[in-house]
Amino acid sequence: MAKFDIIAATGCPTGIAHTFMAKEALEKAAAERGLTIKVETHGQVGVENELTKSEIAGAKAVVVAADKDVQAERFAGKPMVSVGVSKALSVEAAGKLIDRALAAKGDSTVAVAADVEDETEEKESIGHVIYKHLMNGVSHMLVFVVAGGVLTAVSFLWGITSFDSTASDYNSFAAMLKIIGGIAMNLMVPVLSAYIAESIGKRPALVPGFVAGMIAIQGLPVNAETGMIDAGGAGVGFGFLGGIVGGFLAGYVILLLEKVFAGLPKNLDGLKAIFLYPLFSTAIVGLVMLGISGPMAAINTAMMDFLKGLSASGAVVLGLAIGCMCAFDMGGPVNKAAYVTGTAMLTEALAAGVGTDTYNFGTNFMAAVSAACIVPPLITTFAVVVGKKYFSQEDHDAGVVNLILGCTHITEGAIPFMTKNIWPVMPIMMLGSSIASILTIMFNVHDPAPHGGFLVLPVVENGPLWVLAILIGAVVGGILFVAFKKYDFEKNQKAAPAAPAKPVEAPKAAAVEAPKAEASDFVKVENVFVAEDFASRDEALSFVSNQAVKAGIASDADAVMNAFLAREAEGTTGMMEGFAIPHAKSDAITEAAVIVVKDESGVTGWDTMDGAPVNVAIALLIPGAQAGTTHLKILSKVAEALMDEDFRATVKGSTDAAEIAKTINARLV
Repeated sequence: MAKFDIIAATGCPTGIAHTFMAKEALEKAAAERGLTIKVETHGQVGVENELTKSEIAGAKAVVVAADKDVQAERFAGKPMVSVGVSKALSVEAAGKLIDRALAAKGDSTVAVAADVEDETEEKESIGHVIYKHLMNGVSHMLVFVVAGGVLTAVSFLWGITSFDSTASDYNSFAAMLKIIGGIAMNLMVPVLSAYIAESIGKRPALVPGFVAGMIAIQGLPVNAETGMIDAGGAGVGFGFLGGIVGGFLAGYVILLLEKVFAGLPKNLDGLKAIFLYPLFSTAIVGLVMLGISGPMAAINTAMMDFLKGLSASGAVVLGLAIGCMCAFDMGGPVNKAAYVTGTAMLTEALAAGVGTDTYNFGTNFMAAVSAACIVPPLITTFAVVVGKKYFSQEDHDAGVVNLILGCTHITEGAIPFMTKNIWPVMPIMMLGSSIASILTIMFNVHDPAPHGGFLVLPVVENGPLWVLAILIGAVVGGILFVAFKKYDFEKNQKAAPAAPAKPVEAPKAAAVEAPKAEASDFVKVENVFVAEDFASRDEALSFVSNQAVKAGIASDADAVMNAFLAREAEGTTGMMEGFAIPHAKSDAITEAAVIVVKDESGVTGWDTMDGAPVNVAIALLIPGAQAGTTHLKILSKVAEALMDEDFRATVKGSTDAAEIAKTINARLV
């Protein structure tokens, strides 16, 4: 049986793009470090590349990058880092997760934080935990929405009222499609509720979760004549918000019951699972859900009225809100909030029937949401085709593939482009999506299908105008994206040093030999300081910044210091066992270099993975124009060397600057 250095599990709410982007990034990052890895994916088709017990047991560390339940309890006791899937979408980010997982300590509580900052964040906020539970429900719900919505929309091909046996355009096959689609759509809220509950309380929570979801769509039945609770009466449902509340309620009720029944004899475990848990949880959850049905219905109505109020304010206001939400994080929680709201309103629209105000508003809202989700990938396609020379070959290929992703309503393909330059790419994407949404509303487009992109064009009312709105948004965004890349390209060209006028053969030879020559004495003895005493992290970084100027490595100590602090703000560079690897990337740095400082007493106030003070800081100074060059490849080996116990012991234990420089240089060859 093969053994792997790293094992990982990835999963996003929809299981379409993020899941597999994170898998690829983790695999590339592991390969760069010479590590073997196996990544289990929790996609829409289920679990693929499933990890075995022996593979889990044999792994050195675990990376969980998921916004849904991936059964992390399997990894109990292993060194592990657990984050949202969006934190593993680039090779650089994935590499940091792998490094942090390897540096973590095994812990039976499963969710081992990898550094102090992340650990504090997890303890201070339960946001990620709540989001994971919510997205577990959403991911299971979406397939019902898509299948039911598309089948319902397809039934309209025979006529808007083709399901009605009294209508002139009646068709029995269309009526059956409408029935099947309606059943699938009606399961949306119960499935959402059940799988939120399942994520919290595991399998026993499914029963109360489904019941809570059914109550959310039916409400508290009341007899119209007596005004009293009556099982034969009718109630007012409170939609997907009620499903969310019911799901969390059911999950935590199960956790409570587990504690209540913990004292029962072990031989009654079977009775608890098949009788006690479902009976008591269903009763408790059901009573609470019926009790809050009135207030929840009022909240649901108020939310819908608010959205309709935005519409009354004009297409620009509503379209701007929809476009900005959909393009803000492209498949993340904000995007999903807009999409789930759209599907909920579409469900109400289809239930209300064609021709009603509810139908017209819900299908128009859904069309605007779909347009906003389609635009970002198409922006990247336009940009890499029109401005090809400003993009790498990898970006060009990804942009071309995004044509297919965008046309099928998969927004996530644009994420790698945004993560490289959040500003101004994110605002560009938001602007393009907003334009498409605004025009969709103004053109009175109606989309009765919740997904599918251009595949559902046959059932879209005013489909050609919808395509036009999307293309206008994509072209405007694409032009702005090309303009930014052109500016960035020209700026980097000006910053790059001019090539010396030499024969063609000479530079080629130098290009082959340069890395080895530089690596042999890359860390200079005069840049190793072994007997310093710093009161704080900032004092140490200030010392390094000033020494860089004195050594001719940089031209502006303040700029270098600001670069160090900006990197620390993103996440501490403190490692473990007294080491830190601060980074500074700045145009004020004229040549790539390493400066080493040692403080035997330890620098306090520098967050580290094990809470220990920093004794050795290996500072990496990188010119802004040299990203991705040979220098950076050499510098990256410094971080890899810190994983070696012998390397750490030699550098930390030596007081000889020459020996320290030699030890580090040996790892750069």
